[in-house]
Amino acid sequence: MKKIFLSACILLAVTQISKAQKGFKPLFDGKTTTGWHTYNKTGVGSAWQVQDGALHLDLATKGKDGGGDLVTDKEYGNFHLKYDWKVAPKANSGLIFYVHEDPQYHATYSTGLEMQVIDNDGHPDGKFPKHRAGDLYDLVKSASEPVKPVGEWNKAEIISKNGKLTLILNGVTVVKTTLWDENWKSIVANSKFATWKDWGAFKTGKIALQDHGDEVWYKNISIKEL
Repeated sequence: MKKIFLSACILLAVTQISKAQKGFKPLFDGKTTTGWHTYNKTGVGSAWQVQDGALHLDLATKGKDGGGDLVTDKEYGNFHLKYDWKVAPKANSGLIFYVHEDPQYHATYSTGLEMQVIDNDGHPDGKFPKHRAGDLYDLVKSASEPVKPVGEWNKAEIISKNGKLTLILNGVTVVKTTLWDENWKSIVANSKFATWKDWGAFKTGKIALQDHGDEVWYKNISIKEL
């Protein structure tokens, strides 16, 4: 009887996990960089290595072609994105979204919004409000800081639907805001992006993993279009 009950519990758990993942598609297969390319280029910089099921910005392999920010081949509008990240000590990176890829914009952050990925205490940028892990970079400070210690994996989510944006870090909602309304314009006007042409103006775009020159890892990247 106990075996039957245990089997039923396992089946229920598997079913619940399956339902939770329904509709999500992997953006990273854990083995290759298929579906990604370096921003404004066709290939992938040598520093981005696939190691142990993760995309690793490995500075030891950063040759002449460097690394550069990776972007998805496809654009997304309304979406629910999930990903895991970890950083080396003193490292900085970011998950950038609504990136408009065009040679007139020199970087992914020229147009895209960023959920910050960083060693809060080890990197100098962590001293600034709105520049810490989980923040909507330079725009909205996290309501709390449920970030894991450096070297441990964090689970992050970005949900954007019809202008309603939610950022989740390790199961905790850390940012909720509305994009593109009058309040949003005020937020942008009080940020470093205030005078940046076309910054944050695109309602569809690519998703980017930032090469900030520091060692970082990403894995379990999946997305559900809403």
